[in-house]
Amino acid sequence: MVSVVHALPDSGIDQATLERLIAGLPEEGAQKLLLAVSQAGEIYGDRKVGSGETAFGHGLGTALILAALNLDLDSRLAALLFAVPDFLPSAREKAPLCWGAQIAELVDGLYRLKNLRPLARASAQKAQGADDIRAQAEILRKMLLALAADLRVVMIRLASRTQTLRFLTDFDTPERVEVARESLEIYAPLANRLGVWQLKWEIEDLSFRFLEPATYKKIARQLDEKRLEREAFIVNAVVRLKEELAKSGVTQAEVVGRPKHIYSIWNKMRQKDIDFEQVYDVRALRIIVAEDKDCYTALGIVHALWQPIHGEFDDYISHPKGNYYRSLHTAVMAEDGRALEVQIRTPEMHAHAELGVAAHWRYKEAGNSAGKSATKADSAYDDKIAWLRQLLSWRDEITDSAVWVEQFKRAALDDTLYVMTPQGRVIDLPKGATPIDFAYRVHTDLGHRCRGAKIDGQLVPLNTPLQSGQRVEITVAKTGGPSRDWLSPGYLVSPRARTKVKAWFAARQETQMLAAGRAWVTKELQRDGAAQANLEELAHKLGFKNTDALFLAAARDEVGPRALQTALQGEPPAETAEPEILTQRAKSAPSTGQILVVGMDKMLTQLGRCCKPVPPDAIAGFVTRGRGVSVHRVECANFRNMAARNPERVIEAEWARRGGKLPSVYASDLRVEAADRQGLLRDISDALSKEKVNVTAVRTQSRAGVARMAFTVELASAAQLQKILAVLGAVSGVVSVRRG
Repeated sequence: MVSVVHALPDSGIDQATLERLIAGLPEEGAQKLLLAVSQAGEIYGDRKVGSGETAFGHGLGTALILAALNLDLDSRLAALLFAVPDFLPSAREKAPLCWGAQIAELVDGLYRLKNLRPLARASAQKAQGADDIRAQAEILRKMLLALAADLRVVMIRLASRTQTLRFLTDFDTPERVEVARESLEIYAPLANRLGVWQLKWEIEDLSFRFLEPATYKKIARQLDEKRLEREAFIVNAVVRLKEELAKSGVTQAEVVGRPKHIYSIWNKMRQKDIDFEQVYDVRALRIIVAEDKDCYTALGIVHALWQPIHGEFDDYISHPKGNYYRSLHTAVMAEDGRALEVQIRTPEMHAHAELGVAAHWRYKEAGNSAGKSATKADSAYDDKIAWLRQLLSWRDEITDSAVWVEQFKRAALDDTLYVMTPQGRVIDLPKGATPIDFAYRVHTDLGHRCRGAKIDGQLVPLNTPLQSGQRVEITVAKTGGPSRDWLSPGYLVSPRARTKVKAWFAARQETQMLAAGRAWVTKELQRDGAAQANLEELAHKLGFKNTDALFLAAARDEVGPRALQTALQGEPPAETAEPEILTQRAKSAPSTGQILVVGMDKMLTQLGRCCKPVPPDAIAGFVTRGRGVSVHRVECANFRNMAARNPERVIEAEWARRGGKLPSVYASDLRVEAADRQGLLRDISDALSKEKVNVTAVRTQSRAGVARMAFTVELASAAQLQKILAVLGAVSGVVSVRRG
């Protein structure tokens, strides 16, 4: 493991430091970097940054960290020149001429990230509860990535924070505690996700040292071996394991190890509620072998070299975790009496653990919530992180650094943008979102009453696309709702916001329909002399759950005056199952009418106006008082209500035939619902005319852009009815067609 710890004097750069700075660069690049060191020294002088460190010392320290990570020349140059725009305002325009466009872009990216620190402070102050703090920290990490057009800017930022923590080691100030907390919440997890372990453990350890000095010192004392001693033990263990694996025929094996750092040990003690003596992975090894069977061979070798600790073996190969994490875990006792943890896996298992759904940071950071399903947006974010980690791992393998740089720049996480509320809270939105999307993301009511917006204090139109890092303020009205214009392209990008606007208008339309239906029902009841009728009972008799459902049905012309009159005459049956209709049958006799009422010749019959049956509908008769037999479809709701109250008056009926043929035409009601437009009635009439259908009555009604039409037509059969329903359904704008 390459160490990135450097001791930097504030003045006077020794030869060894310069050699570390230019390590791995060609001669031309090294000369260019040394020239930049000289230029930076002249520009900065003794000026200091916010932490109290000199600008030159901070830039040089950051560049040395990047050199230890083997980053390219441009990254090291940008680290040195990070503060030039602060001290020379004109340098932002002149930078491309002085140092080249690539370096100028990196320096400008660092300059834009300056807003992140005050934003993190404001976010921490406004957050409510531990969950809210974690959520805001996660959004800030994503915002940092989104603001960086070139992801090398993020690497430089991580190195810069590491250098700040090193400098603050000698200064016990309130500023140090605040920086440490911010580092643990934002920068250490980000370094973990990017796979930059060297920076991760140093940021965590230094931050923990500042936040919990007593606990840090206690654990440090309990670690009775120094870090270098632990590393020496790991090196020796790696050599022994490789030799034994080779003897056993496992030649394609990689053995790596790194000692656990203090923050990691404390984290495990806290999460598992155990003492220091029970932490078995203070020293840890990872063995990567070619095949599954080699994993168990390696396990046998480990247990042969060192004594296994009882109860500390887990076989996640045979029994994978819920997120399909696979590996062998064991803990053994070494010759010196100290524990050693060993993980054994194949390259495929390792790739899945490092880059897949079981990524190390997922179950390390999530704690007891690990393994839970992620949202679609989180999944896309994880894919980008996996790509970045792969790019970092390929850095040492690619000989042409230009190829790696190009891939690295393409990895920008620009599919989500992050903006701030006036109070400093960070809100994540889809790319291209507008102030209206922002308002609905904060609160539905804020979105409904949105009337204007300010971005960074400037009034802007509501369809202005937002950009990451902006501060958005919404102007609201005391009352009112959204505009239909917002559903036009350019105003709303978020599906959630569009759904909220549509729901508001749907609720408003329903309110209007409820009022219209209530007025109609009240008017009909007054006409029938039943103004004091119980509306709840009336609704139940008609088969509706409540009065609102009745009013809506009345507004849609689904309930007519006759249905109300029938419901007012008596109570429906108590049981909910459909009643069995009993019919009386007598001796058949010749009939001269269109409908044959079985057993009653020349009986006065009439088609029920509520259902208007047509052949070959199944029909039945109901003997009325003074109006003969009313013929209904057997599934007619009115008929079933009447049959339930007076079953003795139900009689069989069927369609009469003349010479084997049914009568010519029957009246039938059709109901059409369509988007209202000019010429709609004409188009429907033309369609009926082409089918040679006679229309005897028409009733139309239009509300809120929706047209509802009722037609009474003469049809010869049910087959012709189905054809007419299909023809009308094909008319432009028609939403639904059904039989009345």
